[in-house]
Amino acid sequence: MSEINYVTKEGLEKLQAELQDLKYVQRPFITKQIADARDKGDLSENAEYHAAKEDQGLLEAKIAKLDDLLTKTRIIDESKLNTNQVMMLTKVTVLNHNTKKEIIYTLVNEKEADLKTGKISFKSPIGLALMNKKIGDICEVTIPAGQIKLEVLSISL
Repeated sequence: MSEINYVTKEGLEKLQAELQDLKYVQRPFITKQIADARDKGDLSENAEYHAAKEDQGLLEAKIAKLDDLLTKTRIIDESKLNTNQVMMLTKVTVLNHNTKKEIIYTLVNEKEADLKTGKISFKSPIGLALMNKKIGDICEVTIPAGQIKLEVLSISL
């Protein structure tokens, strides 16, 4: 059984937009490149043709992978989430005991993760350490920079 891909509504829209771009913008572009290269004569020695065909193969594989991912994708119903503990889609404010700074993270699917906006994957080291923690819980996390200690200050949606 394959793993279900939980996303936010925005995450689903982003995946769908990417698929639309691949199918209806990039696919016709590569098809045109192949046709143009084919018109240039002998295909056995036509590097443009072979490169375009290779690009087409890669694009079709990417489309198939994204199609498959979308069949396994489910939107998380935020109305059924609670703020008693950290879970996917919750916004958690933590105190980094090493730096004495407060940080706000939103736990999301790895495809939606964007550290610049405070969205981290629930499968990342910090995300895994915070999952199911309650307010007041302290966890230690090993990250590339070393060991950090985080205390959960608040949980919200």
